[in-house]
Amino acid sequence: MPNFKNHNQNQSMLIPVVFNEQIIPGTLAYAINIIIDKYIDFSIFYHKYNNDHRGAPAYHPKVLLKIILYAYSLGIFRSRRIEELCKSNINFITLSGDAHPDHSSIAAFISEMGDEVAIIYDQVLLLCAQLDLIGGEAFALDGCKISSNAAKEASGTFKELERKKERLHRTIVKLIKKHKNKDKQEPEKEGQAFEKKISKYHKRILRIESFLKDNKPKPGKRGRELKSNTTDNGSAKMTSSHGTIQGYNGMGLVDKKHQIIIEAHAFGSVNEGKHLKGVIEGAKENAKKAGLKKSFLKNKVFTADTNYFTEENLRYLKKEYIDAYIPDNQFRQRDPLFPDKNPRRERKNLYRKEDFIFNKKNNSFICPAKKQLKYKRINTHHGYKGKSYEAKKEECQLCHLNHRCLKKNANRRSLFINLSKPRRTYSKKMIEKIDTQAGREKYSERLGIVEPVFANITVNKGLNYFTLRGKKKVNIQWKLYCMVHNIEKIVNYAGDKLKKAE
Repeated sequence: MPNFKNHNQNQSMLIPVVFNEQIIPGTLAYAINIIIDKYIDFSIFYHKYNNDHRGAPAYHPKVLLKIILYAYSLGIFRSRRIEELCKSNINFITLSGDAHPDHSSIAAFISEMGDEVAIIYDQVLLLCAQLDLIGGEAFALDGCKISSNAAKEASGTFKELERKKERLHRTIVKLIKKHKNKDKQEPEKEGQAFEKKISKYHKRILRIESFLKDNKPKPGKRGRELKSNTTDNGSAKMTSSHGTIQGYNGMGLVDKKHQIIIEAHAFGSVNEGKHLKGVIEGAKENAKKAGLKKSFLKNKVFTADTNYFTEENLRYLKKEYIDAYIPDNQFRQRDPLFPDKNPRRERKNLYRKEDFIFNKKNNSFICPAKKQLKYKRINTHHGYKGKSYEAKKEECQLCHLNHRCLKKNANRRSLFINLSKPRRTYSKKMIEKIDTQAGREKYSERLGIVEPVFANITVNKGLNYFTLRGKKKVNIQWKLYCMVHNIEKIVNYAGDKLKKAE
C-alpha cells in the first residue's frame, strides 16, 4: 500500500496572523478597507461622543462602517449575524481590527447615522470622480420597489383602520363567549393559550388607537386619502414585479460610463414621478461636492420611464436645459416594433366624444345608450383646462353597450371637454421628440444603464427588503447599499489606481 504524508484535518495549530496580510488586494474587502482609512473624514462623527475624560472607550466609527459595508456586499444585514462574523470570519476580524463590536452598537450606528451617511456618500463619489469613473454624458433615473419591515395587513385609510379596530373588538367578544360556553373547565395550558390570544388582539387594538390619535390622514390626489400603515407609516402599499408589497421606492440617478450612482434616495411613495425634481437637485449638489460642475447635467442626455412623464417634470427639465427622453404611456402603441396586429395591443372600437350628444339645458351629455353623463368639475388634463362629465357607475356596469364604451378596468364612462386654446405643450413636444428614430435610440439606452444597477443591489447584494423602519432610517440603508455598489465599481474599473494610492 502506498505511503502518504499525514494530512489530518482534525488537529489544531497556533498560527501567527498579521491582519493586514489577510485581505487580498483587488477584492471588495480590500477596497473598503483602503477607502475608509484614507478617503473618508470621520471627524463628522466626533460630536456624538462625550467620553474624552471619562466613560468607556467606544468602537471607532470607521470600524463599524467597514464591517457594515462589507456585510452588505455579501447580502448580510442582520446585526447579530455581523457580530458573529466579527468573531469567526478572518475578513471581518481584519476589518474590525479584532474589536468584536456587539450587535446593539452595530444596529445603533446604522440607525443613528443621519446626515453623516450623505457626507460619506459624497466623499466616495468624490473618489469616483478623481478616478475618472464618471462620464457625465448620459444619465438614467429609475426607482426600485423594495419591501419594508411592515405588514400589508396593517395598512388602510383612517376609516378602514377604525373598522378593523371594531372587527377586533367583535372577535374578542366572540372568543370570550365561546370560552365561557364550554361545558367542562379548560386545562391550565389551554387557558393560558386563550389569555395569550386575547392579549394579542388587545395589543392590536391599542396599536391602532395610538396610531389614530398621534397621526393624521395622508392626503392624496384630488382629495383622496392615501393608506397609512400602523407599523411603518413612512412606507406605502405599492405594486411591484413580485405583486403588491408594503415598502419603499429606492431611486437612483445613474451615470452611463460605469454605472456610478450619482444620487440615491428612498421614498415611501408609489408615484416616482413627483420626486424627479428633488433627485435632480440632489444630484447637482452631490456633483458640486465631488468637484464636478453644478451644471454638469446641462445639455446632457437624460432618460427615464413612463412614470416620470408629466407636464411639470418636462417643463422643469426644459428650463434646466437637460436633454430628456421620457415616453408617454402610449409610446409602445406607436412603436413600429410593437405593431397593432398584436392582439394584446389592439385598440377597441370604443365610442368617441362625437358619439355623445350635448344637452345644453342641464349641462350634460347623452350617451349612445340614452344615459346621462353629468357635469362634475373643472379639471386639468395634460396641461389643458376643461370640464369633466361622468356617468353613474351602476348604469355603466349594467349597460349592454359597456363593451364598446369602457376602457379596460374602467367602471364608468367619463368625458373631458377642453376649454383651453390649442397649444403645443411640453408633453406634445416630448412625444414628437421621442417618436423620432434618434429619440427611440436614446431612450433604449436607459435599460442598459440603470436596470443592471438595481439587479446588482437587490439580487447580487441581497437587498430584498429593508430591515429598518421609518423613511429616515430606510434612506440610510439604501444609501449604504448604493455606496457599496459604487465602491465595487471602483474595484472593477480603477483597482490598480486605488492600490497605488495606498
